[in-house]
Amino acid sequence: MTIDRRAHAPFRLGVLLSCVYALLGPFAQAAETSAGPNVIFIVADDLGYGDLRCFGNPYVDTPTLDKLARDGVRFTDYYAASPLCAPSRAAMLTGRFNHRTGAVDVSSNMGIDRIALSEKTFGDYFRHAGYATALVGKWHSGLYSNEYLPHRRGFDLFYGFPNGGHDYWKWSLMRNGRNETADGRYMTDVFNDEASAFVEKNRERRFALFLAHHAPHSPLQAPEALVDKYVARGKGKFNRSVATIYAMIEAMDTGIGRLLATVEACGLREKTIVVFTSDNGAILGPSPDIPGETTDRYHGSFRGNKDTVYEEGIRVPAIVVWPGRIPAGQTIKTPVHGCDWLPTLFARTGQSAPPGAKPFDGADIFDLMLGKADGALETRALPFQKNRYTPVPYSDAAIRRGPWKLFWPIVAETCKKDNGRDSPSYLRGVVNPHWEMPLDPDVPTYPTVRSVTPQLFNLLEDPGESTDLSLQHPELVKELAARYDAWFTEVFAEWQGANREIREHDALYWKSRPVPDARELFREFWRWKGSGADPQKDDPLKVFRGYWSYPRERS
Repeated sequence: MTIDRRAHAPFRLGVLLSCVYALLGPFAQAAETSAGPNVIFIVADDLGYGDLRCFGNPYVDTPTLDKLARDGVRFTDYYAASPLCAPSRAAMLTGRFNHRTGAVDVSSNMGIDRIALSEKTFGDYFRHAGYATALVGKWHSGLYSNEYLPHRRGFDLFYGFPNGGHDYWKWSLMRNGRNETADGRYMTDVFNDEASAFVEKNRERRFALFLAHHAPHSPLQAPEALVDKYVARGKGKFNRSVATIYAMIEAMDTGIGRLLATVEACGLREKTIVVFTSDNGAILGPSPDIPGETTDRYHGSFRGNKDTVYEEGIRVPAIVVWPGRIPAGQTIKTPVHGCDWLPTLFARTGQSAPPGAKPFDGADIFDLMLGKADGALETRALPFQKNRYTPVPYSDAAIRRGPWKLFWPIVAETCKKDNGRDSPSYLRGVVNPHWEMPLDPDVPTYPTVRSVTPQLFNLLEDPGESTDLSLQHPELVKELAARYDAWFTEVFAEWQGANREIREHDALYWKSRPVPDARELFREFWRWKGSGADPQKDDPLKVFRGYWSYPRERS
């Protein structure tokens, strides 16, 4: 058996530090503190600004997260990098604008959720610093090729699912390439239990845990007793779909409480920085599971939805706690960004970046957490852009600087998802283990899309983005538009390079491998309804676009 000595180096270092600590006592403790804290980074999925009690929700019970907010910092103006899962996570995992990484949408079948292999991830950074690293939960940052999975991207442990969604009861989870099937537990509990076990296992060394919860993303599933609790509470206020969402959130909160109790029991409370946030805003509208119901619920004063760069789509909860280092009970209104987490957390290690690392776009916001004013953070410009498939500059885009936000509304044709093309692989992944397959041969483009007139909002006076002030402040519109244009030109060029890298890798990866038959792979998951085709007679590859077997052959 070949032994990878590099993999064991951090363990040997941990043993050595333990011996030094035993011999030198307080001197070793000071050295250990300077080496950086443990990191627990927790991300919820589709959890909106109004989905926690500590952010104003009067219905949901989230005592663990409410206590975290009291014990540390609560950010009122934290922005996800994108109003959509995969691109938002790419920014958190790399500290870079998601366009640069290659991840601009959720369509894994096209590879536009992938973080290019030339990028360094959260796992790469902390492993380089000598930490034990784990990603537990949802990945959705590159699948259908094993080389993009977390245990190949800097994480010692990956326990979770690669797909964009998964069943909470009939789960099939991957443990570093090996699948484990459902054992009767609720998947949210499984993730919190696994996270607790990782902390316990690594109590004697530094660790960095990225806990990526699936809740409260669909499918809407939760323990029945919790659902019944909220059904009773919601009479006359909200329906069963919302009751289930609140049950999913409370179950996650309870499990996080167990994880933090493990941290406490291991004596690591003051040696561990904990972050909690969400990848994007809540999805509001028709319920995905109960016909005739909606997921509309309390979301503060904000306008918008998941998928839009209105405030509801990108402004989400964020809480940070580090007892003894970050003052408790703070509420910070300075705008911060999803790219800020990795630079901030990694800087606490005092280590240099790993070889091949690219420049961060985010800032180190630690002094802000210490209560120190930072004029540069107050006035920096934060850009956002999201549409389906190939990015376009002026559809669902915005830039915020100070109280001002310039916003370009959605151009409808750029935000339509081709469900017949994209959904079969997603739906298969909800109930099946990960598999490999080539990418869809093409990413749709929008060569004829015209720019739209932007709107200007003052978020301090109008957080609901109801009053367009662009005509009153033309000079501000011009300035912010120029900043946005420069940013988009730069990141779009880098996205083209990253996308080319991803596609070239995929072509080489499948050059000499047998490819699966899409007809069989998705036999139970084709979206025949509304297609006008007959599932008993028609060839799905002639009905649905985007599959590698038809109409073009691999070269």
